[in-house]
Amino acid sequence: MPSVLGLLEAREKKIREEVARLREEAERVRAALGEAERTLQRLVDARVTVAEVLADPLAAAVEPARGAVTGSVVPHRAEDMKASVLASDYQRIMSVLESEAGREGMRCQQLAVALSLEAVPAKVEGLRSKAKHLVERGWARQVRPGVFTALAAPAG
Repeated sequence: MPSVLGLLEAREKKIREEVARLREEAERVRAALGEAERTLQRLVDARVTVAEVLADPLAAAVEPARGAVTGSVVPHRAEDMKASVLASDYQRIMSVLESEAGREGMRCQQLAVALSLEAVPAKVEGLRSKAKHLVERGWARQVRPGVFTALAAPAG
């Protein structure tokens, strides 16, 4: 029969091993927690930086002007943005819509003629698509179905 002291020593040894294993696990968890906290902080910093850049109206006005190419996405219009930030096709459409002829609104077929394009269905539909992009992004408005004008122009 084992002695009481022998049983206590065996129990103590078992508990010491358990404490050592738990300390190792706690150290691993602390290291994993530290890495997760660093990753979280990088993501928070990135989100804040992106929000600051997107909130800067000057950055929004400058960026599309540098990279504006035919077929590019139309940026959402900020209060002080000029049509010069748009791709050349969109700038031409805006110049016609802002002209005297476009103040009351123009159908896309009229717009094609004003832009010296053939008034064939393919060209007219391409202009309609671009005009709708301008409306969606706050550059123009649709005064009646199929009739577009510059945003600042009075309704016809």
